[in-house]
Amino acid sequence: MAEIGELTKRLAEAAERAGRTVAVAESLTCGKLSSALGAGPDSARWLRGAVVAYSAQVKHRVLGVPDVPVVSETAARAMAAGARSLLGADVAVAVTGVGGPGPQDGEPAGSVWLAVDAGGEQWARHEQFDCAPADVLAGAVEVAIAMLLAAVEG
Repeated sequence: MAEIGELTKRLAEAAERAGRTVAVAESLTCGKLSSALGAGPDSARWLRGAVVAYSAQVKHRVLGVPDVPVVSETAARAMAAGARSLLGADVAVAVTGVGGPGPQDGEPAGSVWLAVDAGGEQWARHEQFDCAPADVLAGAVEVAIAMLLAAVEG
């Protein structure tokens, strides 16, 4: 957890320096990511908010995910774009995946899709965590914060 705290501190500093705001759309992590960011230094100045979209219906209705498997690159990209637009942020990250123990949407346990939307630029990343469900969530949070940091610094 120390790595997550350090990444969040670096993100807070970078967001302040760049004058950029951040938003989150999360499913798999069910609030853990936004909670970690909210604990960051001066988060009220750079964190716009989060949408915890655990249900597929919420992903489709609120975040604009098209009719695709919700554990997919397409879904992660749509979630990030939806959160950035909905919350009026400069940069947003999205996390969707399978914590386990079984598969979902044809993806094995530990499969995580993450995406960043920075307005004119968007990218996605896939991670396969082969560990206990709690460790999958922690790994996903760490990667998501690192992606936000890269986007804010870039």
